[in-house]
Amino acid sequence: MFAICKKELRQFFSNLTGYIAIVIFLLLSGLFLFVFPDSNVFDAGYATLDPFFELAPWILLLLIPAITMRSFADEFKAGTYEILVTRPLSKWNIIAGKYLACLIIVLVALLPTLVYVFAIRGLSDSGIDSGGIAGSYTGLFFLSAAFTAVGICCSSFTGNAVVSFLISAFICFILYSGFTAISKTASLQGGLDYIIEMIGMDFHYRSLSRGALDSRDIIYFLSLVVFFLFITHKKLLNR
Repeated sequence: MFAICKKELRQFFSNLTGYIAIVIFLLLSGLFLFVFPDSNVFDAGYATLDPFFELAPWILLLLIPAITMRSFADEFKAGTYEILVTRPLSKWNIIAGKYLACLIIVLVALLPTLVYVFAIRGLSDSGIDSGGIAGSYTGLFFLSAAFTAVGICCSSFTGNAVVSFLISAFICFILYSGFTAISKTASLQGGLDYIIEMIGMDFHYRSLSRGALDSRDIIYFLSLVVFFLFITHKKLLNR
């Protein structure tokens, strides 16, 4: 598993594409937090990282599919998957290695954003909500873990990386905001709206962002990870 993980990390950081993806994520989040009107902290009038944590899931929704889209698609296209399965590795070892590598890359992209915390703390006279920020970062981690599992799963269904990216981004979009949008339908108000909203990632991400770690939210994201990796495993067995 760790050999696969190292190979994936080495391959990702061996060309400029990986670095460009991470730089774009940091650049966009920085511009929205400190430069663009209506979303920067200076216009808000108080020191808060809320704009970043509201925007980050939408950027990750595109960044993570871009990271995961080549995981299996390029292996199928180049014919190296057949060589890979001849190694003394189980399907789960291969999946876990690729998943872990992609998740590490996402965490590498998120790590520099901790600078924002110190910047906001320096701008604040009364301090910042450390509990809320810790909860929001926890939510981003589990959200990223679920998005990564979706991306790995979609990559196992096609030999075209672009198709993998598009399908992955669409599924992540539906899982993140689709159920919340459906729950706001007038005919569902006062009935199934709350239950439908709970199916979406947005509900559980916002719950974690309040700073209270609820085991139900964590179990929800872990269940999604296991579900999509299980589908990936079944797909690879069928090949």
